[in-house]
Amino acid sequence: MALPFTLSLLTLLLAAAWRDLATRTIPDSVSVLIAVTGLVVRALEGPLALVLSIGTAVLLLTILLVIYAKDMIGGGDVKILAALAFALSPLDTYRLVVATALAGGFLAIAYLLLGHQLRRTPGPAPKSSLGRVLAIESWRVRHRGPLPYGLAIAAGGTFVLLFPGSF
Repeated sequence: MALPFTLSLLTLLLAAAWRDLATRTIPDSVSVLIAVTGLVVRALEGPLALVLSIGTAVLLLTILLVIYAKDMIGGGDVKILAALAFALSPLDTYRLVVATALAGGFLAIAYLLLGHQLRRTPGPAPKSSLGRVLAIESWRVRHRGPLPYGLAIAAGGTFVLLFPGSF
């Protein structure tokens, strides 16, 4: 994948992760831009690459919609994972799912450990936008709110984009 496309996708993943952390939503525009960028990348690699990526993305979307229907994943997470699959080969989409699951496990462990620690110490008074986000996040952690799984998806996507074919 050409460097400008990789940088574009990494920037969009960072935006999705930040927004998910701050608001627990991932904007549709980010998912659309990832999907369009992915389709352009795969089209430049040839018609077979494009068809394989579209098929893989549709299959992944179908599986994720079943998981979403059981309220086990958020809608934004479904959209961004499926959108990212448009940019990847079928093997790299598999690697994305595995890397995201591993990152999600680490995220869950971190939140459990943070929850234990935050129950003992009060957070600082927020003075900036970042401070407010961190204060809200510490409240979510203490009250066992939902994980910002967009962070795990961004980590998995970043790994696959920066280390192609690594496992």
